Amino acid sequence: MASSSSSPAFSSQSWNHDVFLSFRGEDTRKTFVDHLYTALVQKGIYTYKYDETLPRGELINPSLMKAIEESQIGVIVFSENYADSSWCLDEIAHIMKCKDTRGQILIPIFYGVDPSEVRKQKQKYGEAFV
Repeated sequence: MASSSSSPAFSSQSWNHDVFLSFRGEDTRKTFVDHLYTALVQKGIYTYKYDETLPRGELINPSLMKAIEESQIGVIVFSENYADSSWCLDEIAHIMKCKDTRGQILIPIFYGVDPSEVRKQKQKYGEAFV
């Protein structure tokens, strides 16, 4: 009998990563994201952070999309310039798809950005999502 607390896709899914970090490097890499990544790894949480995990010489886009699909949790660090990056927008679109089709958990973090800017698609987020 299936558990009522999780979807069938989620309960039968095997994951290669606990967490996939989506972030705008120039905004947060040397500050918040590096600290978050270090804390997760120290707690034994297998975390995919492209500049730490992606093998040299691999194509970025296919590798990132595969890593997103293989991650149980997608953590999106929304920052001031996140929406300026086409890579970040591709990542978030794929994370949302995996949330719907694979039961991935999504955790948004708002770093120096008012959550209403993202939710209501104001300012840079409104321009980028158009």
